[in-house]
Amino acid sequence: MSDNATAPVWAGRLLAARNSKGWSQRELAQQLARASDKPLPELPNVIRRIRGHETGEHRPDAFYTQLYCKAFGLTEDQLFGTIIKPVPALALPTLAPDADLYERITRAIEHPSRVDVATVEWLEHCLAEHRRVEDTIGSRPLLPLIHAQLSTVADLARGARGPLADRAVAALAQYAQFLAWMCQDSRQHAAALAWYDRSHAWAVEAGDACLASTTLNMRAHQAWSLGDAQRCIRLAEASRWHDGRTTYGVQGMAAQMAGRGHAQMGEANQARTRLAEAEELIRTAAEHPEDEPPWMYFYDEGWFLMQRGMAELELGDGRRATDFIMRGLSTLPESYRRDRAWYGACLTRAHILQGDIEAATTVATDVAQDAVTLNAYAVKELRRAAHEIAKASASGAKTITAALAHGSR
Repeated sequence: MSDNATAPVWAGRLLAARNSKGWSQRELAQQLARASDKPLPELPNVIRRIRGHETGEHRPDAFYTQLYCKAFGLTEDQLFGTIIKPVPALALPTLAPDADLYERITRAIEHPSRVDVATVEWLEHCLAEHRRVEDTIGSRPLLPLIHAQLSTVADLARGARGPLADRAVAALAQYAQFLAWMCQDSRQHAAALAWYDRSHAWAVEAGDACLASTTLNMRAHQAWSLGDAQRCIRLAEASRWHDGRTTYGVQGMAAQMAGRGHAQMGEANQARTRLAEAEELIRTAAEHPEDEPPWMYFYDEGWFLMQRGMAELELGDGRRATDFIMRGLSTLPESYRRDRAWYGACLTRAHILQGDIEAATTVATDVAQDAVTLNAYAVKELRRAAHEIAKASASGAKTITAALAHGSR
């Protein structure tokens, strides 16, 4: 079975198309049956076939290719091809270049020394659009695409000359940072660390202090997710070495990561001091969002509230955690399914800390489907919640477990 990082590009596009519809594999199988003018095999067999296609084990034959296109309302080129032949991408209308730009990109890819500003700008735009769609469909469909795009950007960066070289290398660093995040989100921790290190080196080479600092912040988040609180704090503090050359939002991210590290160590005073500092920085950043780098698009006051909630959860204060997470979730767009699953799982545990098992069970069952589909960390957190409820001999554990099992079908 192909893993997330090595599955063919077409497999990632097929999975992305299904996730964009919000369909389970069973629902897609039913859609294929409706689109077919002849009987299909039994439903479980069609589901197995879909699973094989989405993991890249085998490419759909002409018959199933036509069925997929009918079901999704897409052309074969949109679903299985590429928008720019040398640059694999999702079929997003915002990425379609005009004829002149198409020619520029093609020429630059064939002859990297001819790379120009328009080509680099399109690649930056391409990355920004994929960042945003990842919030909805998760990292799995995008990993092979971003791998392929990064390879193209690396070739172009080697061909760039003069002032454009710094911008091309900075774009390369951004691609590596996004790839690292998706590896981390897919629990490929060694690959994530390697790409974060590569991103940091390219950011320093390009003289991009904001990206270099952000990469250290993301490594701090990785350390936190692995339970290494001390390393989380050290990396967050190292990020502050760039203060004076970074934006308020990037500095706020570093301060909140240090706060979360202290919370994980049970150091309430230090944690809340850092978080208060972060809150002030992020509030200041919100006054001029145009000054923030493009990858900080998600980092606003609502997002920070949920970060505070996670810290209070670490400190064992269910009341504070519930308040912060619920207020933050109220600002999070419905399309951010992956993140809503994670913070929903955190809210579940916050309710448990308060002894409100009924509320915990309701939240857990609401987010179980998206957790299974898009967020392995949320699944782990929900299983932990079910275990805690079962230990307390309270009802609800079986309901959460059943919801997770149903979501995996």
